[in-house]
Amino acid sequence: MAKEIIIADHAGFCFGVKRAVEIAVNQQTSDQSNTYTLGPLIHNNDVINRLKEQNILPITEAQLGELGSKDSIVIRSHGVAPDIWEQIEKTGAQLVDATCPYVSSIQKKVRKYRDLGYQIIIVGDAKHPEVIGINGWCDNSAIITKDGSNLGELPSKVCIVSQTTERLANYDKVVEIVSRRCEDVQTFNTICKATSDRQSSADEVSKKVDLMIVIGGKNSSNSKKLYDICSKNCKNSIFIENSKELSADIFHENKIEKVGITAGASTPDWVIEDVVKKSREFLAI
Repeated sequence: MAKEIIIADHAGFCFGVKRAVEIAVNQQTSDQSNTYTLGPLIHNNDVINRLKEQNILPITEAQLGELGSKDSIVIRSHGVAPDIWEQIEKTGAQLVDATCPYVSSIQKKVRKYRDLGYQIIIVGDAKHPEVIGINGWCDNSAIITKDGSNLGELPSKVCIVSQTTERLANYDKVVEIVSRRCEDVQTFNTICKATSDRQSSADEVSKKVDLMIVIGGKNSSNSKKLYDICSKNCKNSIFIENSKELSADIFHENKIEKVGITAGASTPDWVIEDVVKKSREFLAI
């Protein structure tokens, strides 16, 4: 069998993440103020370190009070709750909104339907910053679930949205459960198309290879989901942040001939290219 590397058709930076990085870099180069991001701009340490080299530094919510009029603060693609906006505005710092437009759309939906008297259900990870932010737009009144297993008694009017990086199967399962129990159910599949495409592409490639490499930050929710998908299809699936975590043993001990590569939404092209280059070296192709 000829040795081969197959790169998933949809992998790496999504629109929202790429846009957020560009906004932060442009803000730093065009302004004389200090540029900060509220939390790590994206879930990728390599990118965060490059941004730090350009004096774009992450800060926590607890540090917002230290900001002043000479500072700029970038809201990352995950978005934030309205009360965080208010905190920043009180500091006098310049607020630069890099919230992904798809996330902004979800925020508007939950506010609208909360005001119309609907119980909001968010399908996603309760601890994820995107979900925390969305919940803030309905006064933190949403029910958050991964698969509907924690849903108790529900009112007759329910509105369902999803974290942009959630798996479609989880969203569909929640919709099915709620639709059986509630009279008026408004559903919005707010999973980003880039997420769906990335997951489908990873699923397809991982069925064809001896080793599947998933590249992404250790805290990246969408990258973890890619790994979960791939590991079900390929027993030799690994989750790495960059090429430094690759070793020749992985290839040689398992007699690897065909390698698949995918990457989460926060993984830049240059990290993917480094992994491809090192994989070629270990495969001797």
